[in-house]
Amino acid sequence: MGKKAVLIVLDSVGVGELPDAALFGDGGSDTLGNIFKVRGDVDIPNMIALGLGNIDGIRIPLKSAAPIGCFGKSAETFCGKDSTGGHWEIAGIVHKCEFPTYPDGFPPDIIRKIEKASGRKVIGNKPASGTEIIQELGDEQVETGALIVYTSADSVLQIAAHENVVPLDELYDICRKARRIMHGRNAVGRIIARPFEGTSGNYQRTENRRDFSLSPPQETILDEIKRAGLEVAAVGKIEDLFNFRGITRSIHSHGNEECVETVISFMKEDFSGLIFANLVDFDMLYGHRNDVEGFAKALEYFDARLPGIYSCMGKEDILILTADHGCDPTTKSTDHSREYTPLLVFGDGIRRGVDLGVRSTFADIGATIIEFLGLKKWENGRSFWPDIRK
Repeated sequence: MGKKAVLIVLDSVGVGELPDAALFGDGGSDTLGNIFKVRGDVDIPNMIALGLGNIDGIRIPLKSAAPIGCFGKSAETFCGKDSTGGHWEIAGIVHKCEFPTYPDGFPPDIIRKIEKASGRKVIGNKPASGTEIIQELGDEQVETGALIVYTSADSVLQIAAHENVVPLDELYDICRKARRIMHGRNAVGRIIARPFEGTSGNYQRTENRRDFSLSPPQETILDEIKRAGLEVAAVGKIEDLFNFRGITRSIHSHGNEECVETVISFMKEDFSGLIFANLVDFDMLYGHRNDVEGFAKALEYFDARLPGIYSCMGKEDILILTADHGCDPTTKSTDHSREYTPLLVFGDGIRRGVDLGVRSTFADIGATIIEFLGLKKWENGRSFWPDIRK
């Protein structure tokens, strides 16, 4: 079997506010800690065994006396709390500039360009919860065929439409056109297609969401791994976040369960390189909807799948669990939160119980994967591979 790094991003599973969280309106945010506080208990024995509860400053009431993995947490250099910036930094880019946001909606000239390119009227054009705005404007969208355009505290332009009114292929094409419109000073991190279904008073978003991200401004570890002749297998929305750059194979799995199955399928194959997965349900279904119980159950589901993931690991493989930001479901906000992210590492070839401390950038993960794969040292981030290898 080939030598693999398996990198799984638990989308939005933050572990406490960053020092500058208040500047983003996120003072007091602590996704994992507050879920434990509200829920009372979350049954995640496998992540606890890895050392999750041993992370410095984490506010969960469970620790391991002898962690079987290495543990720590990471701070974000990127001045934001968006999935694109977070994933790019994990992959080795230290990109400090924040993407533009639109707290008052998009300028009239942008809306006119979207209407002209799509041939459809735009309604909405304001920051909003995605689930709430389709209830508010869904009837008008269905009746008129207009596009619901909205944003959030993140650098996103989201376009919602009923699948029976605007077919998916057309919606995706409109998003591609919007991606070309949003450039220069309006270069938002992502254009997101948000299709929904259902009837008046009962509209629901479907799993056919697609993200249309900017291309990374410089090379990432994905490019380096691919150039070395190794595989980069992308699972979930990874292909979208990197605009397909540096990826040799991808499966756009939907939902945590399908993504875990896809990761396991790739792990069983004989190749060397990186399996890079994003588990979006924590964020999309539970964090943004302030669903504490759903978030807790999703954590329990993933934790229960870890032994099955371990069983597919080769002697030289490593598993890295982390996140890209927070999305605390216990706060009034339905947006992402600026938090530290967990860092858990496991494998037969690494030492147990190593405290990785507080990493100054997510890019330490990318630098570690590069060194683990025996490639040229990455310029951004500090590899912790020498600290954990046996």
